[in-house]
This record gives sequence, C-alpha cells and structure tokens, in this order.
Amino acid sequence: MNTKNRRFSNKKIRVLLAKAGLDGHDRGIKVIAMALRDAGMEVIYLGLRRTPEEIVSAALEEDVDAIGISLLSGAHTVLLPAILALMKKKGLHGTLLIGGGIIPDEDQAALRKKGVAAIFTPGAETTEIVRFLKDAMGEKSTGRYRRT
Repeated sequence: MNTKNRRFSNKKIRVLLAKAGLDGHDRGIKVIAMALRDAGMEVIYLGLRRTPEEIVSAALEEDVDAIGISLLSGAHTVLLPAILALMKKKGLHGTLLIGGGIIPDEDQAALRKKGVAAIFTPGAETTEIVRFLKDAMGEKSTGRYRRT
C-alpha cells in the first residue's frame, strides 16, 4: 500500500461544516454534525455567518477531507463558487465541497458542473450524507476520485 492509500485507511474522515453568508438558521447543520460524529468522523463546526475566506483558511488549517456548507439564504450561486475558487487557489484540490439547504434543481446542476461534489436538500437522510462521504473517501484513497 502506498502512502496516499495509507492516509485514508488509518485515519478518520475529517469534515469541516459551516454556515456561509448571512443565514442564521443552524438546527439542520448541527443535526448533520452529530450524525457525522456518530458515524466516526471528526467534525469541525465553524458556526454561523462565515465568509468563504474563513472557511477555506480553516479547511487548510484543519487538513480536512471535506467541507460541508449549509445555505438557506439563497446565496448558494455566489458563495459555493467563491469557496470553490478559493479552494483551487489555495491548493485544496483533493478536498470535497458539499452543499446543503434550499437549492433549486437547476442551480444544483450548475453547481455540480462547477465542482460541488454533492448537494443535499431538506429531507435528505443523514445516512445518505454519511454514505456519500465514506464512499467518496474510499474512491479518493484508491485514486478513482477526481476533483479539481
């Protein structure tokens, strides 16, 4: 097993969660944080009203495998691409970005094309989010996952 594969087989998945922009509703993201923790992941929760710069800086500092952003404010078409651009600029090429919240279907497709790995809307089961992250990290450890 090479060093890259060993990185994922012996450590917990580290996920940074944040509420971006002016949205002040945090009940859902706290439920997700607990579900990820209960599934054995390390969770770093930044809290409310975080800027893309704060989120990406924290992701670098914490060496996370994934960033999860919850948006209910309607600013998803601005904030998620801004986070993606900063991730690329700062060299977070192997870090997943997932989004959640009130995001219309047509916006979801456009965001996925830009590089958001997955979007979970209200009603998504926490087990679905856990499964997605575990599957994505398994693919990443074998070199099959590709994210720019």
